[in-house]
Amino acid sequence: MATEIKMPQLGETVVEGTITRWLKQEGDTIEEDELLVEISTDKVDSEVPSSASGVIQKILVPEGETVSVGTPLALVGEGGASAAEQPAEEEPKEEPAAEQRRGTEEAGEAPAAADDKPAAAEQPAPEPPRAPEQPAAERQRPEVAARASNGKGDTSKRGIISPLVRRLADEHDVDLDEVDGTGTGGRIRKQDVLKFVEVRKSGREARPAASAEPAPQPEPREAAAAAVAGGDREQLVPWSNIRRRTAEHMVASSREVARAWNAVECDWTQVVDLRNRAKESFKQKEGFNLTYMPFLARALCDTLLEMPEVNATFDEDNQANRIKHYVNLGIAVALEGGGLIVPVVKGADEKNLVGLARAINDVAQRARTKKLVPDDLTGGTFTITNPGPFGSIMSVPIIPRGQAAILAFEAIQKRVVVTDDDAIAIRSMGFLPMSWDHRIIDGAEAARFLARLRERIEKTDFSGELSQFL
Repeated sequence: MATEIKMPQLGETVVEGTITRWLKQEGDTIEEDELLVEISTDKVDSEVPSSASGVIQKILVPEGETVSVGTPLALVGEGGASAAEQPAEEEPKEEPAAEQRRGTEEAGEAPAAADDKPAAAEQPAPEPPRAPEQPAAERQRPEVAARASNGKGDTSKRGIISPLVRRLADEHDVDLDEVDGTGTGGRIRKQDVLKFVEVRKSGREARPAASAEPAPQPEPREAAAAAVAGGDREQLVPWSNIRRRTAEHMVASSREVARAWNAVECDWTQVVDLRNRAKESFKQKEGFNLTYMPFLARALCDTLLEMPEVNATFDEDNQANRIKHYVNLGIAVALEGGGLIVPVVKGADEKNLVGLARAINDVAQRARTKKLVPDDLTGGTFTITNPGPFGSIMSVPIIPRGQAAILAFEAIQKRVVVTDDDAIAIRSMGFLPMSWDHRIIDGAEAARFLARLRERIEKTDFSGELSQFL
């Protein structure tokens, strides 16, 4: 007996998802909790595991289709032939076919040879034979019948278009009637639209012409322009879901927020020395590297609780600032292959330095392995972005919607500085720029906040929280 694998509830507010990639195919063996399918929602891309063990007998939802929560996605059952290996419908038997030919002969029509072509123009009979009656679905779409007669095979599902495919077609001004569908039953998939766009960009015909006449060749100048537009020196890279969502949110934030920014330079020397003493023992016991991020997060949470006006939301409906006396800390994570995502460490102000290190490592790893759920991306009150490991020394980040500010953690570098006692010394220095919403706070508040944060980093003794690793 087969078990239905259903579209999971990937978050409290998520009602549907788009199948972006099947990680297993029909006939494959899968274990319970082994990754089965990649699903995209409005918030995050997730790799979803199977809830049963066995053989994948049937994939019910093709890639590119958007379905509601609870919709069956696949059938997983015990061994044996998969649904893909079994014929979808029974082949017509010899006897009914013979009876049909006899009926045709009795009606006075000559039977066609087994290898005759279906096109009426190729039959020499003085009167063309009647075309078989078309199914209702194909009568509604004449281009479907035309494709079938042109040798395109089964096109029974060509009329089923997913929201993702329609959106791609609208974005690239594509007429879906001109696109060859490679999915089941001639269904048009995302890949078909993108291939059509790529071929069109390169100046070639997206589909071969039906007649034998050669397509008109472009003038030399037009051909040169087409080569520049789609040649080897340029590449069309389709947006991923994360890239599209990032663009939408960043543009919306830029339009809504009155962004201003300032920065302080912080002396990290004491933190650098402490981390160097603890990092080897920390990695052996915890299994991951001790970075500088937990130190910054610890100092930041204390400063946000002390100065909560920076930990706020602009509430236009109530004509007020909504102050948060807790910290849900967003951590911007750069994904392999491109893209940025901001999972949230809930209750960050309640964790010590080691607890923050564990929580930050957890959300970062789950972000990079596509194991986040949409609820991991909601509820943030303040965000840290971390361009420092890539060599950045100063940046002006865009504020996430619904927050008052975002802090950039820049590279820590050794520099020659003048100390408080007028001595020349080599210190580990790094900038902390902050973008903030001028609707919520003013420059004086932002400057005081950064000065207090810098003071905490430079003067706090974190060794007590790392004593087990020293």
